[in-house]
Amino acid sequence: MSNIPDDLKYASTHEWININEEGLVTIGISDHAQEALGDIVFIELPEVGTSVNAKEEVAVVESVKAASDIYSPITGEVIQVNETLIDSPETVNASPYELGWFFKIRMENEAELDDLMNSDTYSEHCDEE
Repeated sequence: MSNIPDDLKYASTHEWININEEGLVTIGISDHAQEALGDIVFIELPEVGTSVNAKEEVAVVESVKAASDIYSPITGEVIQVNETLIDSPETVNASPYELGWFFKIRMENEAELDDLMNSDTYSEHCDEE
């Protein structure tokens, strides 16, 4: 069973988000997603300053099994990327929620959070796949 922290929101495409007090959102992929991908060998991150829309492809993860697109769960501007992942993509496998985050966005539309799942709903979503 995957680790699904209660304090995060989740997209059906297996990204998680953590919102801080200033409206900044950290985004990564769930433990379930990294387990399904297997050993991650390459990550392509968005550029800082890029404007992204909710449900838009913004990054790519390659593993020994497949390549997968990473989507932004919300609309906003990329303000930071986790450069550690460029040289150490396996960090996502070891620590998907702490050290393996992908990028941070300044959120534009807080109402989009209503489209995301809590941990219980996300767990059910994973069980149905």
